[in-house]
Amino acid sequence: MRIAVVDVGTNSTRLFVADVEGGRVTAQLERETRVTRLGAGVDAHGRLDPEAIGRVLAALDDYQRVIEDRHAERRVAVLTSAVRDAENGAEFAATLRARYGLDAKILDGGEEARLTFLGATSERDPDDRTTTLVTDIGGGSTEFVIGQGREARFHVSTQAGAVRQTERHLHHDPPLPRELEELAADVRSIIAAAVPEEQRRVEHAIGVAGTPTSLAAVAQALEPYDSERVHGYLLRRDECRRLLERLASLPLAERREVPGLHPDRAPTIVAGTAILVEIMRLFELERIEVSEHDILRGAALEFASDS
Repeated sequence: MRIAVVDVGTNSTRLFVADVEGGRVTAQLERETRVTRLGAGVDAHGRLDPEAIGRVLAALDDYQRVIEDRHAERRVAVLTSAVRDAENGAEFAATLRARYGLDAKILDGGEEARLTFLGATSERDPDDRTTTLVTDIGGGSTEFVIGQGREARFHVSTQAGAVRQTERHLHHDPPLPRELEELAADVRSIIAAAVPEEQRRVEHAIGVAGTPTSLAAVAQALEPYDSERVHGYLLRRDECRRLLERLASLPLAERREVPGLHPDRAPTIVAGTAILVEIMRLFELERIEVSEHDILRGAALEFASDS
């Protein structure tokens, strides 16, 4: 089956078109990302902003043409933290169904975590008994999923997202040391409360989505972005700390010019990096594997099989 998956997240709107057969992605045909900031203001006001909705719809207008050109048989949209937290989230989902014919699904935190784990581990040996953490730092939330092989045994979704934490704590350009300390303390408290100590003993960790992939690109100064060099890159904890210090020291205009960093990710990369540093500290991780296999791939596998 040829399936198109649109991931409408808090910070970005992404498209994935793939052929799926026998529970495997046999061909990846399209993968695109637009930073649309749908979640801007949701933490403060509880609603999706009309301008933010407009940015998403503009991206989807373009994606619709790609989906049609690729003759996708199944067309799904997964809507995550910003939409499920917003008063007008259901109304927004209905717009996507009516305007684009997408099977729009507002995922709860557990569903989001399960699909993320499925995507991140889809190419691994299902009999591998290594205890693995998969973490997805989104704009509005961060997911933690722990399991073995392709089976998750623990998952939790927290409100420690990069857009949310930026809006809560980072009010100067560049951020003040006090703001960074308050952000780190907030994130540390959120994660510690959500993930019991007995779940933090993991043997391997995988980071998916925009923060770790961006940091892998920045660490290698990739111009242009090279997915083959990003996927599988091992980010060290000391490297992440150095990247945080570097990025947080720059005003936004200079951050947009950092080699390897997409300019649209510059406003939230400091908070995202701070979240990743706290994750690695709390789980006592010296390194984390960066993966481009995430919720898009997990949703493609899940919804191609249920059709």
